Amino acid sequence: MPEEDSPKFVFVTGGVMSGLGKGITAASLGRLLKNTGLDVTAVKIDPYLNVDAGTMNPYEHGEVYVLKDGAEVDLDLGNYERFLDVDMTSDHNVTTGKVYRSVIERERAGDYLGKTVQIIPHVTREIKQRIRGCAEGHDVCLIELGGTVGDIEGMPFLEAVRQMGNEEDDDDFLLVHVTLVPLTSKGEQKTKPTQHSVKALRELGLHPEVVVGRSEEPLEDETREKISLFCDVPEDAVVSAPDVDDIYRVPLVLEDEGLESYAMEELNVKARADDTSWREVVTQKQEGRVEVALAGKYDFEDAYLSVYEALKHAGLRHNVDVDVRWVETDRMDEGDFERLEAADALVVPGGFGERGTSGKLEAVRYARENGVPFLGLCFGFQMAVVEYARNVAGLEDAHSAEVDEGTPHPVIDLLPEQYDVEDLGGTMRLGDKETRIDEGTLAHELYGDDRAVERHRHRYEVNPEYIDDLEGAGLVFSGTSVSGNRMEILELPDHPFFVGTQFHPEFRSRPGDPSPPFVGLVDAAIDRREARGERDTAGKEKEEKKEMDVDVDVNVEEVT
Repeated sequence: MPEEDSPKFVFVTGGVMSGLGKGITAASLGRLLKNTGLDVTAVKIDPYLNVDAGTMNPYEHGEVYVLKDGAEVDLDLGNYERFLDVDMTSDHNVTTGKVYRSVIERERAGDYLGKTVQIIPHVTREIKQRIRGCAEGHDVCLIELGGTVGDIEGMPFLEAVRQMGNEEDDDDFLLVHVTLVPLTSKGEQKTKPTQHSVKALRELGLHPEVVVGRSEEPLEDETREKISLFCDVPEDAVVSAPDVDDIYRVPLVLEDEGLESYAMEELNVKARADDTSWREVVTQKQEGRVEVALAGKYDFEDAYLSVYEALKHAGLRHNVDVDVRWVETDRMDEGDFERLEAADALVVPGGFGERGTSGKLEAVRYARENGVPFLGLCFGFQMAVVEYARNVAGLEDAHSAEVDEGTPHPVIDLLPEQYDVEDLGGTMRLGDKETRIDEGTLAHELYGDDRAVERHRHRYEVNPEYIDDLEGAGLVFSGTSVSGNRMEILELPDHPFFVGTQFHPEFRSRPGDPSPPFVGLVDAAIDRREARGERDTAGKEKEEKKEMDVDVDVNVEEVT
């Protein structure tokens, strides 16, 4: 039997189709529960056979999000960290690969004492142990099951959920099902897909206690009544989740629907606080806007999701909307250069491989030479080093050894201690690392400290053999690793804002606690926009005065 102070488990499943927003729904519910003073954590279950997301192409699964312990995970973990304002670990991402690997290793070690190893009970027991391990010490644990009900990959996980439903007390277990409520061409909301989705769950022995209907518009009363009737849930447990223009407003929508109140009643927990800080941050009125160019090779927002979110957070800090304009570095054309010219700032994000490199170098050079506020992240930091080496330090054909093994000047390279490591994973720097920051630098001003802890995901470094050449040409490395042999932050003192970070500051950015480099970038973007606006106004007034002078001359001639 569960103990008196055992955690509450809230499972979130999805039906009809993928991409409905299960993760945002779960994260939003978690935010609402945290607002009441509850200690909330989360687990994301990914049914794919990969052990983690580290080897996945961003087009397949969006960005690879990095946790503090170096785990490479699904981007939904980023949403959980941002919404709940917590740091998670590898344990909070459960994959089929992790589960099966653990079970097989135990079988090889003889832990099952010669038993036939099966999905039930061995695999499901492993799943349950992982979930309960993450929940220990917390009031509520949210568990999102990736994929859609009916997917063959998800069957062992749904069976584990069914077993937990029987093993936990009724008020320690809640199942929330997120489904699609589509619109016909005549604007009619259809509930049949939801009915079939819930039927599929019930055939597996699971009965949802809350149904969240995702739709373009709020659910109509008739739609809500129909879902309640056919899916056997109370009407106040049918939650409308219409499309919104900002994911950070989803908790407010669900709060208006009474989701957290219903969940707390079902879980038999009471509020301990009334935290309104989230509402205050996300509902503040934005008084301006800036345009930021994002120069990358994946024309797919999810590939750079944390960068988009970090820019949004910095915009919240400055009360401005940040419009991101995509610049395709793989095949830069006239339109891409026009977007660069029109931008108030530029971000060159991380990435691996040769594709898009030349376009990134062109974008960096444009920003450096034209005073455009610039932030380079990881590979973007490295491309800033390469561009400076080529065009300022006089190191012709300088490059990264990752991209060009034959470059005469490998200003970006593996460090000597990495040369003999054959396993690619062994050369990766992952997770939280401390950076020492020099006083009197822009980086020190941004962080307000002489140290910072940020997350890393890279293999190549600034080559120590070229640091003197680069610094002699004016480039400043204002942040280094604790050992001093790894360059972590670069800047240009005579530029409005030119900063590069070998780490990924976007992974630690939160709506109420934005990343310092992004805050600095948006601040510089505002200054640039205002300055250009003043110049435009001055130019316009000059032209108008010139036209008036011409009119006066003409009139004088006519009188004469």
